[in-house]
Amino acid sequence: MTDQSPPLGPIGEPVMGANGKLRWRPVRKANDPEGYDPEHKHRIDDYALAPVESTVTWKTNPGEPVIEVEDLGIEFLRGRKRSLSLREIVFTGRSAHKRDTFWALRNLNFTVGRGEAVGLVGGNGGGKSTLLKLIAGTLIPDEGRAKVNEGVAPLIELTGGFIGELSARENIYLTAGLHGMSKEQVEERWDEIVDFAGPQVRAGLDVPYRHFSSGMQVRLGFSVITCLDEPIILVDEVLAVGDAAFREKCYNRMESLLDQGRTLFLVSHSGPDLLRFCTRGLYLSGGHLVGDGPMDEIMDRYLSELMGDNYELPTDEEVVDRRRKRTDEQIKRRLRREAERRAIEDEADRRRTVG
Repeated sequence: MTDQSPPLGPIGEPVMGANGKLRWRPVRKANDPEGYDPEHKHRIDDYALAPVESTVTWKTNPGEPVIEVEDLGIEFLRGRKRSLSLREIVFTGRSAHKRDTFWALRNLNFTVGRGEAVGLVGGNGGGKSTLLKLIAGTLIPDEGRAKVNEGVAPLIELTGGFIGELSARENIYLTAGLHGMSKEQVEERWDEIVDFAGPQVRAGLDVPYRHFSSGMQVRLGFSVITCLDEPIILVDEVLAVGDAAFREKCYNRMESLLDQGRTLFLVSHSGPDLLRFCTRGLYLSGGHLVGDGPMDEIMDRYLSELMGDNYELPTDEEVVDRRRKRTDEQIKRRLRREAERRAIEDEADRRRTVG
């Protein structure tokens, strides 16, 4: 949907919409980031920000797909019984249980391009996590294929691979190593990993991992996985971890990775998270792909079909205003991240000069 509404008036001048409500507009605040100019710049591209240096080595070229899903399908047994009992082998040679199967996913076709941020929505049992595992390679399809042309950082089971009897320090080396990082790379990023996980984790580095609280375990897992230099980030409902302060750290880390041009594939039931990070949405229903389009349109369609008459679809004016508001918030966050990067670079330059 394109913005067909008339341009907004000067900042502070109220503009009435066709529905009798005031249109949304940016309003300057005292804590706005340096360089923020809502009067003249309404898109991120208007700010001509310098590209963010990436630590990723790409195998694909710009514009090429990094994920290719072709006629993908996977079939599961409904029952838990898979093998014959001794009695069945002796007397009948076949199972007394009916082999009842169902297709969790079938006939899926789509591609994800380099640098895209894609959100996957759908009801419980619709196949979202199964699709993510097929893309990650932890499940094998029964038909079709999910071809991934770049390395993957999987934020799926954050504590998977951690061993309770080992210390947090040992687990960092083990988990990072399982994902392809060398010992030297881990040591180079040691402070980044531990600082992000927080002072409680740093204080307990030599404590057995099983003694960590669940929150500390998730913090450490998130910190290790997001330090991987992989072009594709797969996320399954793990962004909203820890307390409010740590959640915001996670959100900032994800946006910093996207600033580098990485590809995001996010599964979530959180509308705010999907709209914050993703520009494109995929809608799964009953194991089939039933929608592919702008994230906000896919989200409205999903909620409308899920909630029926209890969900009121936005008007065209409301859609435009919501997009303007999200863009304005993205601009502010990006400008703050740019200021943080400059501060880090200036401090590094200062230390080199002093040294």
